[in-house]
Amino acid sequence: MSQALHPMLNIAIKAAREAGRIINRASLDLEALTVSRKGPGDFVSEVDHAAEAAIIDTLLTAYPGHAILAEESGRARGAKDSDYVWIIDPLDGTTNFLHGLPTYAISIALAFRGKVEQAVVYDPARNDLFMASKGRGAFLNDKRLRVSRRTQLADALLGTGFPFRAGDDFEQYIDVLRTLMPACAGLRRPGAAALDLCYVAAGWYDGFFEWGLSPWDAAAGALIVTEAGGLVGNFTGEPDYLYQHEIVAGSPRIYGQLVKLLAPHSRVAKPVPVPVEPASAEVQPAPRKTVRLKKSSL
Repeated sequence: MSQALHPMLNIAIKAAREAGRIINRASLDLEALTVSRKGPGDFVSEVDHAAEAAIIDTLLTAYPGHAILAEESGRARGAKDSDYVWIIDPLDGTTNFLHGLPTYAISIALAFRGKVEQAVVYDPARNDLFMASKGRGAFLNDKRLRVSRRTQLADALLGTGFPFRAGDDFEQYIDVLRTLMPACAGLRRPGAAALDLCYVAAGWYDGFFEWGLSPWDAAAGALIVTEAGGLVGNFTGEPDYLYQHEIVAGSPRIYGQLVKLLAPHSRVAKPVPVPVEPASAEVQPAPRKTVRLKKSSL
């Protein structure tokens, strides 16, 4: 990578690597972790909290006037009225991590006046750093990323996520699978949406779709896809995907074919009312039920 990194991207990389050290250290003794349940199949561990705190500390030390939107702490820290908002998932793929499955990542994006301009997705298990600055391309470590050149859905490998929360429409998802599985070359569900989007950017997947994602799951990965030449939108092909709880991404030709098949299943009529720009109200974390209480220090 010959060009100099944007200073804010550099800070995001520093924060991601610090969180990665915490996660890697904790992965050596998973049985010792304190784990809580946010909902059915939705876990949070002390590692999520420690990694998120380290990320926010690093970002606010460099940019104390910036706002924060984080998965675990919401808007509890940072400025409340900044044009700059850091959107953070400290451990995307917590369930994988807790089972020792090395498919998880740290996702950090920076939005300026509602538009994501910097993005980092770091895979600490593989030491893979995906990154992008708006208008400057996407990279995996030092390698420039480009989406795949496949043009036919029949040849495409797709990524997705499965529904698992109470209230998810399982029957609708099965209907989509009935349509897509015979129409594509294969369908994968690793369990970390931030990495799924990066795999589209790298050309390893040709497309990706999922319901139920939050801004911190998709903000960084989506910029990495578009900077690699791909397209990202909601199921109807419109660009307001970040707070719609549905996303489709892919190389341009595959994206168009996916939108045609997914549009009848769109939930855009029920948008999630969370603004990109910082609001006065804090995002409140979901109630949690402790399921294991053995303590360890990170």
